[in-house]
Amino acid sequence: MMNQDEQEMLSEHFSLWEMTRSGMAIRKGVENRPRPEHVMRMRALCRNVLEPLRRRFGMIRITSGYRCPALNIMVRGARNSQHQYGEAADIHIASPEEGSRLFGFIRDNLPYDQLLLERLRSDGTGWIHVSFKSDRGLNRYIANGRYIV
Repeated sequence: MMNQDEQEMLSEHFSLWEMTRSGMAIRKGVENRPRPEHVMRMRALCRNVLEPLRRRFGMIRITSGYRCPALNIMVRGARNSQHQYGEAADIHIASPEEGSRLFGFIRDNLPYDQLLLERLRSDGTGWIHVSFKSDRGLNRYIANGRYIV
């Protein structure tokens, strides 16, 4: 059951719960609770990157959003992973074709700091890692010269 904070919507289609849920955290008893500045950054990521993807492609599934430092270590995330700052999300891809479409749309149309097509498995599944900086520096690609914060 979600508590009231987890029900908070970060954008029209993305909740705090969706951006912080983690099977590993549940199994290991880790409280993956973001601070207010992390929530602010997740909100910017959702509004600038994830919502435009949703409008263009329909439902997208976030497999990893915010990770507290303890959870980041458990999943063997990078030491300075932007997931720890609320700036990154991993998006499930079901096929190489879907991955190519999503990746290309982000690359060509949306602001981002990091954009990586990761772990394509033999069955064609994997994920796209995308990050967005709202207050900790500049993004590498700025679409249309503006952000929604």
